[in-house]
Amino acid sequence: MNDVEKIVRTCLYEGYLLWPYRRSALKNTKRWTFGGVFPPACAGPLGEPAGMTTQVLHEGPGDDLTVRVRFLHVVDRTVVRDGPDGPETVDALTVDGQRYVSWQEVTERETVLTGGPGTARIDIPEGTDTEPLSGGAALVRRWRRLTGTVAVTAEPVADGVRRLTVRIENTTPCPAPQPGARDAREQAAAYAFVSSHTVLHSDSGRFVSLLDPPGPLRDAAAACRNQGTWPVLVGDETGDGRAHTVLSSPVTLYDFPRVAPESPGDLFDGTEIDQLLVLSVLSLTEEEQAEARASDPRAREILDRCAGLGSDQLMALHGTIREFRELREIREGV
Repeated sequence: MNDVEKIVRTCLYEGYLLWPYRRSALKNTKRWTFGGVFPPACAGPLGEPAGMTTQVLHEGPGDDLTVRVRFLHVVDRTVVRDGPDGPETVDALTVDGQRYVSWQEVTERETVLTGGPGTARIDIPEGTDTEPLSGGAALVRRWRRLTGTVAVTAEPVADGVRRLTVRIENTTPCPAPQPGARDAREQAAAYAFVSSHTVLHSDSGRFVSLLDPPGPLRDAAAACRNQGTWPVLVGDETGDGRAHTVLSSPVTLYDFPRVAPESPGDLFDGTEIDQLLVLSVLSLTEEEQAEARASDPRAREILDRCAGLGSDQLMALHGTIREFRELREIREGV
């Protein structure tokens, strides 16, 4: 996995599941908080956006462009067992010593548009997947149909420079939320594009930094309007405020972000320190670990990964000096 893909996936799953990685944890009762694009019927009543707009500056051939829109699709996971009258849904079930709970997961979706400005349709059919367990039990996963559009337009702003606009819209049919329902947003999330991200790439062209643009393009950069997202340059740093790839995500970053090489893997909680999170995971009781494992397969992977870290890997998380800089004397009056 290259550096660009690492930072894209990190942002895509930011906030997906927070420590202590259990369904019963209060902080995990309100999920899907980043980058949601909701259907109009739900967006207005819930105060959520029905679209996301990215604007960036691009230098180079107008047809040398690849736009990838990635988001998470909420999947309802239900535990089912054999009952006296046939299959019945239960909140939790232990099978062969392993606990399973009904909750929500996600699957990744991607729409790609290549060659230049244009429009791509999003149309993901609804579906069901059944994972058999012992004794007639099963995990049943269901997801809703999602529809929408990704539209890319371009307008010239200077010689050889154009402003690209990527507009994501959700057109999924969705029942209006019940007034006053406390779980209205959670119900509507099944029809949303969750954690929406846009990745723009140009092989021969380059994108201009909006954070620190070259002098002649400062006004054009300042005129870019981004709604619900924050574009930054990613990939190899060139030193001239340009790059071949842009990541536009709901997470506020700086240009050329990197995932620390010491990080052993995703923890989904970028507001915390990796070392403290790992130590906190290792301090969970057996009962707490069992609930976390039952809550989500990705939580299970985190627990297994943390348990397998050696002392050298843990110490590497303690602190790292990336570079040394000259400390200049500060004189009075300067």
